[in-house]
Amino acid sequence: MLPLYPAERPKLLRKKHLFFSIPVVIFVVGGLFFFAPFSEKNREAAIAPPEEMPVPPLTDWVDEQPAFDEGGASQEGKTEGVSPVMLVPPPPSLERMKKQGCVADGFLSGYGGDINSSIALVNRSQCYYLHRALETWLRPPDFKLAGKIQKKVTKPNTVYGMFIAEAIDTTANYYYPAEERDFDFDDMCRPGSKNFWGEHTCKPSLERAEYRKYVQYIAEQAMDMGIQSFLFGQVFYQDAGDLSQSVMPEVIIGMREYADFLGMKILIGAQTNDIVDEKYLRLFDYIEGGVGLQEDGSIEDGPCFSRWWQKPGDWCWALLWHPNYSAKANDVFVHFDWSGKLGDDMSVFTRMDKNTREATLRRLHGYFTSRNTGFLMPMLATLYRDNGGCEGPKKRFYSASNKYSCQDEDAINSILGKRR
Repeated sequence: MLPLYPAERPKLLRKKHLFFSIPVVIFVVGGLFFFAPFSEKNREAAIAPPEEMPVPPLTDWVDEQPAFDEGGASQEGKTEGVSPVMLVPPPPSLERMKKQGCVADGFLSGYGGDINSSIALVNRSQCYYLHRALETWLRPPDFKLAGKIQKKVTKPNTVYGMFIAEAIDTTANYYYPAEERDFDFDDMCRPGSKNFWGEHTCKPSLERAEYRKYVQYIAEQAMDMGIQSFLFGQVFYQDAGDLSQSVMPEVIIGMREYADFLGMKILIGAQTNDIVDEKYLRLFDYIEGGVGLQEDGSIEDGPCFSRWWQKPGDWCWALLWHPNYSAKANDVFVHFDWSGKLGDDMSVFTRMDKNTREATLRRLHGYFTSRNTGFLMPMLATLYRDNGGCEGPKKRFYSASNKYSCQDEDAINSILGKRR
């Protein structure tokens, strides 16, 4: 997702008496210190929307200790002919993912609180691909919990996705068996990003060896449980500020080498926003972003969402199906994005009436898939805290399940069932 948070600003000397009291030579040296990182920070300022908002606590949509009934498959969503998840799953079909993909944010991480309901929803669904099923936002992945949930999924050959988040908790405790120690999350931080997402948080940087070790470790653990799609969140925060110095090729090579060792096929994507460097975009199997949904269910056809972009120089929230980006990428996935702010895609969608939601899903799914762009159906996602529309088991969490007020699952399954 693209959270609407403020970027860092370079600290500048403002008081004139400092200028006149410091020798010129020291001023020059000081200038080098202050302005050397300006290009990177200025680039990040161009990436983040110029709006301030509080960072929602993770507990708004996920319980501290998620619990669910582990005593057998959920009868609510049980199907016949169940086969267990394969140790080495078949190669994912990218074309089928684009036509039968669903956002299932935090499904394997216990998001939403009602895990049994989410499992039953997935089992009843026509979803082939569960996008962002395993989350790492401000919390390292709990593979023990994820494995328990996955065992309750009765749909054979389901493709699972993992989100590698641009936000970490610097106080997290997570064991690194390769070096018989805990990871040092504080050592993973991008310079100048401490407390960016709230107290004891930062943006991790792949330029930091500790973060690369962490990413490789959690990716390997995910592959061990059959996860095949990996999405880097806001990659411009995680990679080098100068993309010509990108660390991503090294990271991707490491992930693919482990996949090859297991004999499995994986896909790697990224949230790239308005990056137009074709060489960089083609590092990834797909790029991913929101649609820029309007209240009447329409979308725009320009390269930047007009909520923030009116003229050259304004902040661009990229609409990735536009040829500015899609022509330079291998594949594109779009969906109803969320930021935790009123007016984001999920906020707009859940404030529509049920008939308008269905018509919007049907129209957009047909529109995008006919243009070879994947449209991911909303199954599980986060919401603005006081959205005022339909919702799921928590006020800040959407579920398409018929158990809750949105009840979009029948419409979604009807659309996906015709796209096999």
